[in-house]
Amino acid sequence: MLDRLRNIYYDFPKKFWVVVGASFIDRIGGTLLFPFFSLYITWKFNVGMTQAGIVLGTFSAFGLIGSMVGGALTDKFGRKFLIIFGLIFSAVSTLTLGLVNEFAVLIPLAMIIGLFSNFGGPARQAMIADILPEEKRQEGFGILRVVANMSWIIGPILGGFIANRSYFMLFVLDAVFSCIVAVIFYRYIPETKPETTKEPESILRTFAGYGTALRDYAYVAFLVVSILMGLVYLQMYQSLSVFLRDVHGLTPQTYGFLMTSSAITVILFQFQTTRVIKGRPAFIMMALGTFFYMIGFGMFGFVTALWLFAAALVVITIGEMIVMPTSSALVANYAPEDMRGRYMAVFGLSWTIPATIGPSAAGLILDNYNPYLLWYVAAGISAVTILGFYILHLWLGKHDRFNPPVPEKEPPPSS
Repeated sequence: MLDRLRNIYYDFPKKFWVVVGASFIDRIGGTLLFPFFSLYITWKFNVGMTQAGIVLGTFSAFGLIGSMVGGALTDKFGRKFLIIFGLIFSAVSTLTLGLVNEFAVLIPLAMIIGLFSNFGGPARQAMIADILPEEKRQEGFGILRVVANMSWIIGPILGGFIANRSYFMLFVLDAVFSCIVAVIFYRYIPETKPETTKEPESILRTFAGYGTALRDYAYVAFLVVSILMGLVYLQMYQSLSVFLRDVHGLTPQTYGFLMTSSAITVILFQFQTTRVIKGRPAFIMMALGTFFYMIGFGMFGFVTALWLFAAALVVITIGEMIVMPTSSALVANYAPEDMRGRYMAVFGLSWTIPATIGPSAAGLILDNYNPYLLWYVAAGISAVTILGFYILHLWLGKHDRFNPPVPEKEPPPSS
């Protein structure tokens, strides 16, 4: 095991590992707060999940705009500045959120925070694509998944203990971690934007480049199916905590332990999963991952025992381990080198659109209908998504650009 980890370490450049370490620290801050944010809104402001969903949707809607702006600026000016700006603004805005006492203030504040704190998202994805060669990207994104889930072991458990005593401390700690990561990027990570011999683009032309991605109908078709998948997957972080609290009486601390079961699964099995799926038809792998989503989320409509909640999250996580590195590598390999930021921003629609409409839609079901209906709907959407990915495989599966290449095997050492 140690030899394998050592080999993995030396297979990737040092800049990549610095980004991985910074991402780990940043994720700890996010996992302290993010899983409990819906609980915080419904508790502090005495509102239902519908109103909380409107706030979360506002974050995502304006985050979509911020991400699109950030993607264009990333291709124009580079990665590093956008990442640092996003981290510093995130720290300030997180503290502000923790100090708000009126629900009406949350909506305009969510607009501002969503817009500016998402500037750095496409830049981070583009930086990874810059650092790693094409044949390493799928495995590299898999490593990021492992590190991100290591933070889920620490964040939700610690966050659950803190939330039982002071929600505000969650906001403070998240802001502190964001500042630490900003310093790491400033001091230790150089700019990675590739040099180009092309004439520099004007700002207007840079933004007009989004039309190139949106006119690629095959890419847009993949995006639409991914949006359906995102509507289901994001319920794990948006409405599940409220459902488990209101329907089954689970505390934030217990929810934190449940989320840890997902993180442990990724840490133990992501490397093996990535190596098994590497080089296999990308859209078939996306359909397979979504199949596990259908089973896992559907289970919440039937099970009532704590260990079965944990089992459902493990099933969902198996799908996540297949979907996340496959989709990230697919987009990174497909995007033209000088348009990576914009292509990453467009792919961000597969998360921001579900994050915009998903919480409110889930809130309407949880607040007005049988709450178990939410998970039946999630399973149904997953089934439609599986069919969509299979159709994409039949249409596009033979194109190399939609299938990340398999690295050549190294010859065995001579005796």
